[in-house]
Amino acid sequence: MSSYLLPLLGLAVVHFMAAASPGPSFVLVAQTAVGSGRRAGVLAAFAMMLGAVAWAAAALFGLQALFARFEWLYIAMRIGGGLYLLYLAVMMWRHAPEPLPEPSAAGRKTGAMQGFVRALLLQLGNPKVMVFFGSIFLALLPADPPGWMQAATLAIVAFNEFTWYALITLLFSGGPARTIYRRAKVWLDRIMGGALALLGLRLALLSR
Repeated sequence: MSSYLLPLLGLAVVHFMAAASPGPSFVLVAQTAVGSGRRAGVLAAFAMMLGAVAWAAAALFGLQALFARFEWLYIAMRIGGGLYLLYLAVMMWRHAPEPLPEPSAAGRKTGAMQGFVRALLLQLGNPKVMVFFGSIFLALLPADPPGWMQAATLAIVAFNEFTWYALITLLFSGGPARTIYRRAKVWLDRIMGGALALLGLRLALLSR
């Protein structure tokens, strides 16, 4: 049993460290939480979890081999994900001068759904996530893991992703964070938009 549990523990540690590294997902969830509130941030965290589990399942069940066979498909998805990041960056930059809307039931609902969709598209638009999972699965898991171990792997990915981004949401959706954001919204949005633009260019232009 230890021959299965130790690889799963190593997977949990390595994946959590990767999930916690700064990147477009962090920027988007933080901006959603501080701009649209805690509910929107939690839904964005849930979307990040769904996207990560989808890519992890794809890596477990062979989509990486398909990308290796048809490299144009990988390149197309990578460029599409980069362009989507650039689109988010432009929208963030354009709307930076607009004041932070006052919370209302309708506004919270709309912001929550927008945050969910943006986060899910962002996660699904980055095939490098699957390449990462494929690499760590090859390094840490046995060649033919049993079904329960595959299920445990996906559960670990889901737990790590949601836990990390939920923590980000709790940090950035509080009153002090929103007060700071309200005062410096123009520059904070433009800084975050610039970061997304750079990350989008990196995703679209760099190879694996």
